[in-house]
Amino acid sequence: MSDLIHITCPACQAKNRIPAAKLGARPTCGVCKAQLLPEAPFELDEAKLDKHLKNDELPLLVDFWAPWCGPCRMMAPMFAEAAKQMSPRVRFAKLDTEQRQAVGSRFQIRGIPLIILFDKGREVARQPGAMDARSIVGWVSQHLPR
Repeated sequence: MSDLIHITCPACQAKNRIPAAKLGARPTCGVCKAQLLPEAPFELDEAKLDKHLKNDELPLLVDFWAPWCGPCRMMAPMFAEAAKQMSPRVRFAKLDTEQRQAVGSRFQIRGIPLIILFDKGREVARQPGAMDARSIVGWVSQHLPR
């Protein structure tokens, strides 16, 4: 039984193996030395999202948003606060659907903001609409196994 967790670096996209017991010790990438589990959401594009979904063994919560969306901008600081609260258990990322329009059709996004929770590459749940940090944390916790 392996206690190693595979994590894709949010900075350089290198695949890293981290002992599960060390997740809380702020591990860094073996290639670029960036934090593997930042407490703040990191930006994704479609290629980076695919890499994280393919390689990562930690849950990933993605906020699909656009700069022109008022509710998206209102939710951004709450999403960041939820990221702080849930790190290192869950990684938080943002994907700009205005710049990455193909993602919208691929994931059948009908409105934003939309958060989708992925676990080991599979969609676990999705939630449309703006939420506060407490609601985001509660919603994620509800959909992940203990």
